Amino acid sequence: MRPEASSPGAAVDTAMQRFAASRPALPLAVAFSGGADSTALLLACATRWPGQVRAWHVHHGLQSAADDFERHCMALCQRLGVPLEVRRVNARHARGESPEDTARRRRYDAFDALAQAGQAQAAIKTVVIGQHADDQAETLLLALSRGTGVAGLAAMPARWQRGDVRYARPLLHVPAAAIRAWLRARGATWVEDPSNASDRYTRNRIRAQVLPALEAALPQFRQTFARSAAHAAEARALLDEVAAEDLAAVGVPPRIAAVRAFSRPRQANLLRRWLATAHGTTPSAAQLGELLDQLAACTTRGHRLALRVGAGTVSRAGERLHWMPLAPAVGVGDGT
Repeated sequence: MRPEASSPGAAVDTAMQRFAASRPALPLAVAFSGGADSTALLLACATRWPGQVRAWHVHHGLQSAADDFERHCMALCQRLGVPLEVRRVNARHARGESPEDTARRRRYDAFDALAQAGQAQAAIKTVVIGQHADDQAETLLLALSRGTGVAGLAAMPARWQRGDVRYARPLLHVPAAAIRAWLRARGATWVEDPSNASDRYTRNRIRAQVLPALEAALPQFRQTFARSAAHAAEARALLDEVAAEDLAAVGVPPRIAAVRAFSRPRQANLLRRWLATAHGTTPSAAQLGELLDQLAACTTRGHRLALRVGAGTVSRAGERLHWMPLAPAVGVGDGT
């Protein structure tokens, strides 16, 4: 073993070397919350690419400490000489929505807006996010707890693209403890989100109760979970390819007779893709199962089909399936 391999947080340096070897397009932006993970990522990027790094901070407005987070981020970026852009969003969730999912959607909407706001000569080409191996394990366990399919079991990708901007998670295979060790070795400070201590959220309960038990029973669980997620991601990619081919064959909107010609699992696969790509909605397992049952019963032209799927309704119009969004609720209790 090389001498530096045993230093505190050496896994962070190794991960950043691998990320640098991938030649990320510059300039890049660091999604900077002020927490330990994004602080380590910002410090590492600012050191490696001086003058080519920006920090993006999203103020969610969900707790009183958010203003303190912003001030902390401003102070650190000023010391590092890193330009900071702050975007304020309304991340409050509507009734029936997941608070975590809502905050994540608002955050990525803010990232898209920040990317588009950049000047052409200095447009951000890459955005990096500080999620780590513990986050990946939590995401996989959450997916298992919800009975999700292959897409959920794929957990978080290390790299992906939104529009013209490439996203990456350079620290996705680094344990949380290694990141904090790396920061302490450099005398760096960070903020702790008080909501992380609340047992109201399933992810926090997994972090506080399940991960320590796994650490004791299966010390290599982070690596093995990551491999399982990678296998699921490969399976998801293959299913996506098949779904794209099948959807091209049945048309958009899908022809009912053509869909019925496939096996039930293949019908489910192409209908998920149709709803996701054409309408941006994802059916629950129960909704998809009912839709497949109704399709199986569509033996005559006059057979009616109308079913709530995602945030809209799938219905039959002639020989094709159509999806229409539900009208927004109005009045007290609409979540606004």
